[in-house]
Amino acid sequence: MPGPYDRNVEDLGNIVVLEHVNTTIPDQQLATLFYIAGLGLTRDPFIMVSTNNIWANVGRSQFHLPTNKPQILRGHVGLVLPEREPLLRRLEAVRKPLAGTLFDFQDHEDFVEAVSPWGNRFRCYEPHERFGRITLGMAYVEFQVPAGSAEGIARFYRQVMEAPATLSLEDGRHARVPVGIAQDLIFRESGDPQLPYDGHHIQIYVANFSGPYRRLLEMGLISEESDQHQYRFKDLVDPQERKPLYTLEHEVRSMRHPLFGRPLLNRNPAQSNVHYAPGYDAWIWQMNSAE
Repeated sequence: MPGPYDRNVEDLGNIVVLEHVNTTIPDQQLATLFYIAGLGLTRDPFIMVSTNNIWANVGRSQFHLPTNKPQILRGHVGLVLPEREPLLRRLEAVRKPLAGTLFDFQDHEDFVEAVSPWGNRFRCYEPHERFGRITLGMAYVEFQVPAGSAEGIARFYRQVMEAPATLSLEDGRHARVPVGIAQDLIFRESGDPQLPYDGHHIQIYVANFSGPYRRLLEMGLISEESDQHQYRFKDLVDPQERKPLYTLEHEVRSMRHPLFGRPLLNRNPAQSNVHYAPGYDAWIWQMNSAE
């Protein structure tokens, strides 16, 4: 006899965390202004603390921002950030020091869109039930992909990566791939010309590390044998037709990787030396369950 709960909604799939998005940037000071002062994220205080890279914490995920020529993600990142009005004030405060760059922001009904100094786009949402209990985090990364490719991309993630990817026609044809609790990759079809791939990458943790590896190896898709705990691939290929569909480097780590589950510090960006409340320095990125 079935129980009173829908157990299917608890299924996660093989990809358990979207840990970071990596785009290189040419100026660490401008990156600090945008990601830390503007968006209100937190620079990791323990790793990459020199002047050639920033690891910016956002809930349990990160942006990695090593110094090099700018890389542009072909789409946008969806962030959950705590409060809209303080976000707008922070972004306005960095407008002058970021003058002469591509930085901009617009306040929309459902989100605030912010553009980095080099053209990367972010949609910033307040916490909402559609993001679960997340109050601060990387909810999704959306990519613009060629028309006709979404079904094959969904098939790739289901059959090769063991992720419960689905094809949707709502709000445009797209593949949605769960990559953690309240986290998704979205591949939305577009008839617009595709920008050339410039090397940006994402990093995921998987529970079954060897199964996808064997399938990727058999398809000739492994691009880097990093170490015992990690490998990389770049091409998304329809497993039925073996047809290349999209290029996006995936840094794939096992759950035995030393960095898996490392606690990330997240600050409360409302704190300042002028307006300071003792005991409120840290931000808790996930609220307690109501049950």
